[in-house]
Amino acid sequence: MKSNNVKILDCTIRDGGLVNNWDFSVDFVRDTYEALNAAGVDYMEIGYKNSPELVDAENSGPWRFCEDRFIQEVIPEIKTTKLSAIVDIGRVNPDHFAPQSESPFTMIRVACYLKDIDKGLDLVESFHDLGYETTINIMAVSNSINSHLVDALQKIEESSVDVAYVVDSFGSLFNRDIEHLVNLFKQYAPSKKLGIHTHNNLQMAFANTLCGIDLGVEYLDTSVFGMGRGAGNCQTELVLGHLTASRYDMKPILKLIDERFVPLSKEVEWGYNTAYALTGLFNEHPRSAIAMRKTEGKDQFYNFFNKLTSVETHLDIK
Repeated sequence: MKSNNVKILDCTIRDGGLVNNWDFSVDFVRDTYEALNAAGVDYMEIGYKNSPELVDAENSGPWRFCEDRFIQEVIPEIKTTKLSAIVDIGRVNPDHFAPQSESPFTMIRVACYLKDIDKGLDLVESFHDLGYETTINIMAVSNSINSHLVDALQKIEESSVDVAYVVDSFGSLFNRDIEHLVNLFKQYAPSKKLGIHTHNNLQMAFANTLCGIDLGVEYLDTSVFGMGRGAGNCQTELVLGHLTASRYDMKPILKLIDERFVPLSKEVEWGYNTAYALTGLFNEHPRSAIAMRKTEGKDQFYNFFNKLTSVETHLDIK
C-alpha cells in the first residue's frame, strides 16, 4: 500500500449532516473533533460553509453554515487536526469569507457538477487568493461523458486548485472504474494531487478507497461509523485500522462510536441497505431510496425494484 503520503479527511459532520439536517449538538461535534485529533486524522470537515441567505436556513443546523465566530467558540484551540468546510455552487457568497489567516479553517472545498466546472474553479480562485488550501470535487462523475471530463480536467490543470477529487456520488463504481478515473485525472491534470470520496451503496466504499491508495491517491474522505447520506461513506475506523502509518490510531474513534454514534444510529438511519444498493446498481442518485425508506413500504425491495425499472418510476416514487 502506498500509504506514507496519504491524508485522511473525515467528513462525518458535513456528509452525516445530510441525515439529520446538521442537527448535531456542540458537545457531539466537539467530542468528534477531539477523537479525530487523538486518532491522528489530518482534516475534519466540520460542515458546509454556505450562505444562509442562499439556502433554506430555517430547517438546518449551524453546521450547514459554519460561521467563523461560531466555529471558534466550538473549537477554541485548533490542534493537529485541521478544519475544512465545503461549499456548493450558487449557495455561497465568497465575499463573506475572511482571509485564511483570520479564519479557523485551513481548507475550503468546492463541490460542483461537471456542467458547472467554470463556476467551481472561479470559486476556487477566490478561496486560493484568500490563502486557503482548496479542492475541487466533481460530483456524479459516474454519469460524465469522457470527453466532457477531459475538458474539465484540462481546466483544472490550469487552475490554482490543490486537490482534484474523484467522487462516487451514487456509490455505483467498482475498482476498475476507480482505476480508469484516477488514470484519467493523472493524464489530464498531472500536476494536481488527487482525492477520493466514496459511498457505500454497493459495499465498495472501503475497497474503492484502498484501490485509490494503491493508485497514488493522497486525500481520503471518510466518516465515523460510515455516517453519511443514504448508504453512507467509507468508514474512518476502517481506514485508520488498515493504514500502517504510525501517526494513526483507531482506538479513540472506537470509543467515540461507542459513546456517540451507536446511540445516534438508533435515532436516525444510515448505512448499507438493499434500497440503496438498487440505486447504486442503476447508477442513480439515492434520493428515491431515501424517500422510500420513509414510507410504510420501506422494506418492500421487490416493489422498489419494479418502480426503478418502469417508465413511471419517478412519478410513482413521488
